[in-house]
Amino acid sequence: MSRRAPAGPRPTTPVPRRPPRDPRVPPPPPTAPTWAHRLVPATVRGALAGLGWWENPIPQPPSGHLDQVLAVLEKYGWCQSLDTDPLGRMCIRGAQGLLERTGHVTPAVRDRAVDHMQTALAQAGITMQFFTWNDLPGQEFSHVTTLITRAARHARQIGE
Repeated sequence: MSRRAPAGPRPTTPVPRRPPRDPRVPPPPPTAPTWAHRLVPATVRGALAGLGWWENPIPQPPSGHLDQVLAVLEKYGWCQSLDTDPLGRMCIRGAQGLLERTGHVTPAVRDRAVDHMQTALAQAGITMQFFTWNDLPGQEFSHVTTLITRAARHARQIGE
């Protein structure tokens, strides 16, 4: 066996860095919660984040939350009557629940987003709750898209 002489330092490739995120653009919808999010309770995740050992998602304002709700519905599909159906599609409330469970929205901000949806429905002359309206026979995803878009626009107009 012969030994080779070291050929010298190996060339290294620089690690690509992600460009900074524009704060005006909401982050993409989450994928299914990771196993860590499913197994580690939220209180423990919060304590670990306080120690710097865990990085929680950044909660969005109501307008960003509504944009994320729409993105989740477009990605996973929209359904009626169930928060999540057996195929993984979600209603508006189901998408909000996913975003809250994964830390993308706080309960208080979610409530503000609901208020904006209720305001958008009231402006259209509809007095029922958004989740009841979502389940009406003949309801279409285009109507849901319009509601969420109007609610997000209203939230942005008042600075939320």
